[in-house]
Amino acid sequence: MNSNGPVELPLYALFLLLGGLGGLWLLSALTVGRQARRSAAAGDESERDWSVPTLDSEGRGTSPFHRWDLRIKIVSLFLFILCLSGLSQLQTASLALIVGFGSIAVARLPLRRSLRRISAMAAFLGMFLVVMPLTAPVKAGDTVIVFEHLHWLTFNVRGFHLAVVISVKACAIALLVEPLIATAPFSSSVQAMARLGLPETICQMLLLAHRYIYVFQHEAQRMHRGMRVRGFRKRFDLETLRILGNFLGMLLVRSFERTQRVHDAMLCRGYDGRLMWTTAFRATGMDWVKGVSLVAGGIGLLVLDRFWF
Repeated sequence: MNSNGPVELPLYALFLLLGGLGGLWLLSALTVGRQARRSAAAGDESERDWSVPTLDSEGRGTSPFHRWDLRIKIVSLFLFILCLSGLSQLQTASLALIVGFGSIAVARLPLRRSLRRISAMAAFLGMFLVVMPLTAPVKAGDTVIVFEHLHWLTFNVRGFHLAVVISVKACAIALLVEPLIATAPFSSSVQAMARLGLPETICQMLLLAHRYIYVFQHEAQRMHRGMRVRGFRKRFDLETLRILGNFLGMLLVRSFERTQRVHDAMLCRGYDGRLMWTTAFRATGMDWVKGVSLVAGGIGLLVLDRFWF
């Protein structure tokens, strides 16, 4: 604790702080909900081809990220993110956030989708902003804030600073993951990870999960729509729990039956436990320049964080 003792604030300051965090959470929830409603109204779900995944819908393009060799891009972005995770100062974390937004612009990806991903993280990150200032142990030199009539409730500014740094780093990493995944077909990304040494079994699991998770999601939505047509409404009673239990059981049964059919179809097409990779990789000098520059930038941020700020 600092030599001047704790700083006392009026009680309404606490309500303003909680109201601001609650408003931020509500705004993020409304943003996600509105985007979901827009997506539902954009087209008829019955006409959508649910066998076509949307995670890599921006995989075809001409940006520097699209033209980057996948193996070098994965390794360099992973190392850069690893450097970001070690930042401890708000200044360098803010620089990393700027780099994240810059990567979205360079990759020519829709900013709305990236912001929607951050909005989905807001509730989880908001928990850090509330819990860490109230639970961080007080050390020498810390500034502690107490509120009028609630002296047992201490607000550690150092804990709040740590929570802000964690939140900014998480947003920066989320923005950097977007061009890593969205700027190439997912199958090509999985093949690049296999070339880098990831076990082939894991690569097959990733590829098949990405391929069919959308189909299973559509199956669950179709079953839920049928339940609502038959008059089902969610309530807080045992009957609702029984119906939801039957719903989950039937979904698992249908999913298992579909996986059996998919496996039989793969065997008919010559599947012998190994997937046939078709993407050819060829690294150029510019690919190496991009990778080395990105890794050097991550190391530079880490050096600034440790020895400058």
